[in-house]
Amino acid sequence: MSAGNSEQEQGTRTSGPRVLVVGASIAGPALAHWLRRWGAAVTVVERAPELRPGGQAVDARGIAKEVIGRMGLDSAVRAARTDTAGAYTVDADGQVLETFRAEDDGGDGYIADIEILRGDLSQVLYDATRDGVEYVFGDRIAQLAQDADGVDVVFAGGDRRRFELVIGADGLHSALRAMVFGPHERFVRHLGHVLAFYSVPNEFGLDRWLLEYQDQESGRSALLRPIQDATRAMAMLSFTSPGFDVDHRDVAAQKVLLRERMTGLGWLTPDLLAHLDDTPDFYLDQVAQVVMERWSKGRVALLGDAAFSSSPMSGQGTGLALVGAYVLAGELAAAGWDPAAGFARYEARMRSYVEANQEIGRLNARSRDLSGPDAEPAPDFTGEWFADLVGRAINGVELPDYAGVPGSAAPAGAPITSP
Repeated sequence: MSAGNSEQEQGTRTSGPRVLVVGASIAGPALAHWLRRWGAAVTVVERAPELRPGGQAVDARGIAKEVIGRMGLDSAVRAARTDTAGAYTVDADGQVLETFRAEDDGGDGYIADIEILRGDLSQVLYDATRDGVEYVFGDRIAQLAQDADGVDVVFAGGDRRRFELVIGADGLHSALRAMVFGPHERFVRHLGHVLAFYSVPNEFGLDRWLLEYQDQESGRSALLRPIQDATRAMAMLSFTSPGFDVDHRDVAAQKVLLRERMTGLGWLTPDLLAHLDDTPDFYLDQVAQVVMERWSKGRVALLGDAAFSSSPMSGQGTGLALVGAYVLAGELAAAGWDPAAGFARYEARMRSYVEANQEIGRLNARSRDLSGPDAEPAPDFTGEWFADLVGRAINGVELPDYAGVPGSAAPAGAPITSP
């Protein structure tokens, strides 16, 4: 096993359990931060050989921003932002139809105040935890067996180790979820859309403003967003699809599918498709949610998209990951690392928050569906009910002050609810 930055190398001591976290994107390193703070010895295993750069722009809104502040990472995260000023929706000729600004809704609107590429946020979280957490890249769990006291893990690289807890933060296609809870088909709900994104040269004069074109008749859209590197931009293309049977790892087949489905879409789409074969960071997948009755089983639990993906249509996947990491680690530590009690409190505290965000994801996906005699009516987003739903999705969970858990000398405080 190729390991780095272990507690032995750093000369640190821990009083809590040994915890294995699967996945080193956002949820995994965020959880590692809090587990380590409360005294656990944490190992993060990632099947990729290194951190994946780039990726979709993700947002932090409401209480997710408070979690970033409690991590002490507000300055680092803001320094890595895309610094997007706002967004224009445009017609096929590029004429502006609507304008959204980053300061709208207190920075929690369509364009969030904290908008950052997934890979950049992952790097910030990794840099903040690497000195106290063992990271293992290029490996994965091959076998797992748990008993009343712990979990025996066999890694694909050949190592065998035992942990008190195992947490899966390995995304929509979680291998750990399939291994412990059952096949993907039981939990993954396709929302009728496919999304692709990749970086392209900024040959469009893009300057801090996102551009989005939607073709209501075909249900397709094309989007171009600025990133920190002003010489490049991020393209995002989407189309409707009642099913999805392309392997999420078969990039060649995904590019063929994208070209076929986006042919004939106007605006800048042909120029964006022209860079498919020279982009370094192509990604395509179904727009889907993960719906589970329980996020834990024995000494194994799930976090982030692996447990409760809300889909990119919600705009809140990163918030769910960051808030979920804070709550999961805090509840485990507050329960004296008892998995039954800690996991139960984590699920009870997060469930309503998760469901609100998943409902927004479903509504936004439905609003982009093709019209027809059998189609559901498009949602009406102007009602007070939707404002209430958005409020629950952004700030709808208490953030307890876990300062009094073992490993901290500070007294416990009352639960804090963000405004």
